[in-house]
This record gives sequence, C-alpha cells and structure tokens, in this order.
Amino acid sequence: MSGQASGHVARETAGHASAPASGHASGHVVIAPDKFRGSLTSPEVVEHVAAGLGDVPVVRLPVADGGDGTVDAVVACGFTRVEVEVTGPTGLPVRASYAVRDEPGGGRVAVVELAEASGLRRLPEGEGPAPLTATSYGTGELIAHAVRHGATRVVLGLGGSACTDGGAGMAQALGARLLDAGGADLPHGGAALRALDKIDASGVLRGAEVIVASDVDNPLLGPYGAAAVYGPQKGAAPDDVAVLEAGLARLAAVAAHTHGLAGAAEHDGVVRSMGVAGTPGAGAAGGVGFAALAFLHAEIRSGIEYLLELQDFDRHAEGARLVITGEGSLDEQSLRGKAPVGVATAAAKHGVPVVAVCGRREIGDDDLRAAGIEAAYALTDIEPDVRRCMAEAGPLLERLARRVAAAHLPPPAPGGAA
Repeated sequence: MSGQASGHVARETAGHASAPASGHASGHVVIAPDKFRGSLTSPEVVEHVAAGLGDVPVVRLPVADGGDGTVDAVVACGFTRVEVEVTGPTGLPVRASYAVRDEPGGGRVAVVELAEASGLRRLPEGEGPAPLTATSYGTGELIAHAVRHGATRVVLGLGGSACTDGGAGMAQALGARLLDAGGADLPHGGAALRALDKIDASGVLRGAEVIVASDVDNPLLGPYGAAAVYGPQKGAAPDDVAVLEAGLARLAAVAAHTHGLAGAAEHDGVVRSMGVAGTPGAGAAGGVGFAALAFLHAEIRSGIEYLLELQDFDRHAEGARLVITGEGSLDEQSLRGKAPVGVATAAAKHGVPVVAVCGRREIGDDDLRAAGIEAAYALTDIEPDVRRCMAEAGPLLERLARRVAAAHLPPPAPGGAA
C-alpha cells in the first residue's frame, strides 16, 4: 500500500470565543457555513463573515456535510491534518489528506473525505473524466493509513467522487480480492466489474468502527442508483451508464453469494449482503456506500448531523445570539438535508435564530422559514454579475455580513445592560 511514510502537520485551531451562559442580546454569534464551491473554503467563508461583523464576539465553526471540504472544516475546528500519497482516481499518485483527533475518553477518530483521494478534483489537469476506469482505491489507502496509525473510529465522508466502481477499489486497497473466472485480480474501474467471479474478503483490514457521513439516499442499482443518477455527472454517456450498471449489478450478485463476506458470522454473508444493494445510501459516491456497508459493516449517518455532533455544535450554540450559516448556492438541494438546513435544525433546539449567506439564492422566503432560516443574503443582491461574485467573493461577503449585522445584531439600547 502506498503512502506509508507521512506524518502529522501542524495543528490548526478554531479560535473559538468563549460562550456566555445565556442568550442575552450581547451574546456571541456562531458562524457555521459550508464552502462556497469554486470560490471559498468553509474556513475562508467564516473569516470573511467574521471580518464583516466587526467587534461582535464570534465562534468560528466551519461545517461540511461529508462532501468536498469536510477535512478542511474539521481541521479548522481543532483536528490534525495528516497528508499521505495515495492512488488518485486514474491510478496516478496524488497527495491527499485526512484529519485525526484523540478522543477524551480514549481512542482516536479519523475523518476521511473520499473527494480528497478519489474526487473529480483529483483528475489530472487537462484530462477529462474517466467514468469506466476511475477508482476509489486511494480512499481505501487513506482508511488503511488511519487505522494502522491508531484510528479506532473512521468517519468516511462521501461526495464529489470521480468513480462509479461500487467501492471495489476501496475494498481492494483494504485487502479484499476481487477475482475473475481465471483467478486474476480485477483491474480498476466500474467496467471491469462485469468480469467479477469471486470475492475473497478474508484479508480485509479490521480494527475500527466505520461511520459513513452522507445525505445521499440512493440505492446501488436501478433508475435511482449510482450509475443512472450520478454516472452522467462523472462523464458517463448512455452506453457507459449501461456498462457501469451491469458491473455494479455483478458486484452485488457476487457479494450476495460470497460466504464470509465482511467476516459475517455463521455464514450469514448471503443473507446480509442481499439487502445491502437496496439500502438507502448504498449508491453514494458511485457505490462506495455499498462497499462500506458490505465489507466494513459501516453505519450510515446524516452527514451534516453527524459532523455537527463531531464538532460539538450544541455546546457552541448554547447562549448564542445568532447563528449564521450558508453555502455557495442556496437552492432546492439545500432543503434536502444539506449543511444550512442541518445547522438550522440543530440551532432550533437551543432557540437560536438562524440567517444564511450564500452566493446566489433560488428559494423563497416561505421555504426558508419552513427550514428554520429567518432570512438569506446573497452576493448577487449586491453584485448581479455572477462572475464577479465568484472572483471577489471574499470582499463581497464582508459587505454582506455588515448587512446581516445591521439587520440582526443591533447594539444594546443606551443605558441597557451591557
């Protein structure tokens, strides 16, 4: 396995303000946005919002839902970044990161983001997508590195993948053998799965609990499955989608008839695996969700809910005056359990009002309020040129934050309590 010699880099701290004990008007503001894709990482969004708010006490809490930017978000909240050389989606080496934190009660949690090793952004510059041959192998290498360096729990964030291989590459990197009828190991990619004859999972690396952080509920197969829904986003033409669907179906069928799969006790591999392909979330990240369930006995959790729990959002929200969340495009997809709605739901438990900032907004006030968001402010409100919004997102976001402060953070009344 590649990437055996990679150490920790410097810890980046979150710079949390201390939170007051009650929700007094002079309390702190929690800034908890996701990234603005293509413009700003979530930690950068936090810093620009904080700058626009001026001298208001803030808690910086960049968030993510398991997709691109998850490692950056947790590193900004106190995790340590670990860099490893792994196999990229086309088989070329890439430098990828995961994040670790020692737990107070013992053990170590590692946050592994599939997009870091196997994402579309890891395709070689100047080359197009490789829908039939792209692999999740590097993601398996990241997991293996984390476990071999002490991780007792692995949080696997799924999103932004370049591959539709059913997680076969990840499983191979963790020690599974996927064999053709002649006993040879299959090459990388979803197309190769059509030749799968046998799975030997006896050598799969053990030793850590695995949590899949994803808000995708697609099954592995069918019209709502990994190939049909997400294959075209990774460059798959209609004929390619058919090839990938056949490969994933073969993977599911062979897995269902492989006794001892994932160390199943009392030869229950057949029974266990039959239901895995239809499990909501099995189709996440080109079917990597399936492999996590079948080979690693993973539990699938809502990405934003679990990561907020990991980042101790409840403690930071206690006594807050306002929560500011957001993402690049606030649209219908945002309402389906993505980061801003997850933050709003968590804040509602503490009775804290929530507003959102975004690059552009495509949903109305009623839908926002139904999701627990009082108001939303878009960069396009102050700069209608979308290209300028992308290029000048930071300064524009600071201007937007000043609008938020004026509307939602009035100063204490003269003579009032401090």
